[in-house]
Amino acid sequence: MSGNPGRACFNGNVLIAETKVFDPRDASTGSDGAEVTDASIAFRSGCWWMALAGQAKGWGPTELYSAQLQPGMPLGPSGWQLTRGADGELSPLAGREAGATWDRDGGRHCPAWVKGWDQERGAWVERIYYAGAAENLWGPYAIGYVEWDGDRWVDRAEPVFRAREEWERGSVYEPNLIWHDGKWKMWYVAGSNQEDYTVHGYAESADGREWGERRIFAGPEMKMFDFCVRERGGKFDAVYSRVHLRDDEPPPETGLWWMRSSQPFGELLDWGEARQILGVAGPSWRKGPWKPSFAFADDEAVNPSKMWVFYDGLCRTEDPGPFPFAFTLGCAELEPDAGPNTAGDSSFPSAFERRCR
Repeated sequence: MSGNPGRACFNGNVLIAETKVFDPRDASTGSDGAEVTDASIAFRSGCWWMALAGQAKGWGPTELYSAQLQPGMPLGPSGWQLTRGADGELSPLAGREAGATWDRDGGRHCPAWVKGWDQERGAWVERIYYAGAAENLWGPYAIGYVEWDGDRWVDRAEPVFRAREEWERGSVYEPNLIWHDGKWKMWYVAGSNQEDYTVHGYAESADGREWGERRIFAGPEMKMFDFCVRERGGKFDAVYSRVHLRDDEPPPETGLWWMRSSQPFGELLDWGEARQILGVAGPSWRKGPWKPSFAFADDEAVNPSKMWVFYDGLCRTEDPGPFPFAFTLGCAELEPDAGPNTAGDSSFPSAFERRCR
């Protein structure tokens, strides 16, 4: 593991350290050459756990994988063990028993764990939504899920969410979901990275399979990517990324941002103040960052002691060919205090600025 110990103030935020979690070129991370990123963090079965996406050998269609900490270990960047089979190879998180083609040759990408109520079964269920591509790694994508049956993750023959609006331009991906107020609520990306066109959408569903009206949550000019929402103390936190998809110098707003709101609104303007927590500058093993997933040391606390944000990064390599980069997974440790001002609620004043003056 590698990090940058010591406190730093960034835009009023107290960043304690950034630490590398997985890197295919760093044997100390335990990835053993595998490229695994796109973490989605959850506490399940008595331990911290993450769903991942990547390539076990650095090539071929991407698969979903998992890693976990030992029971009793606190959340943090160290100690993560990738799930492997008896032969030492990475074990895919879910099989392909459904015989689906929509996520076969292009692989499975950007998992998002969520627990919600299944009206049809009358039971709480765990699902991992993800984007799949039929032919190419770069899409176009549709969104589906695998579901936990008590023993294993079970796949589906068809996606549950395909692009249909003109502004979605034939591809939907990067889902992030919560179950709230009797509904499955999803924020997602539409468009194409290759065309430098990304719009953030929002939709709701009663069962997580049939989705209602879709609307634009953030327009293409914002370059929003991955709007991850978590409930805490009766309020809602969101960490999202703003990306730069061209080869020129990225603007200063590129990086990770944090918001807090009284409700998980489907309109961006209703969320209130946003505060940048990570920018482009950082350790050599990550350019970015993007695809955040986060949790607090005490999810029920109004003012938790620590905030952990996991994210993707990109590291330049000396490899020949058109893509001399490797994907990495990192973790930022922050002291959050109250965080950004909560929309419509003055009881959450910002403490960052007082500490960093």
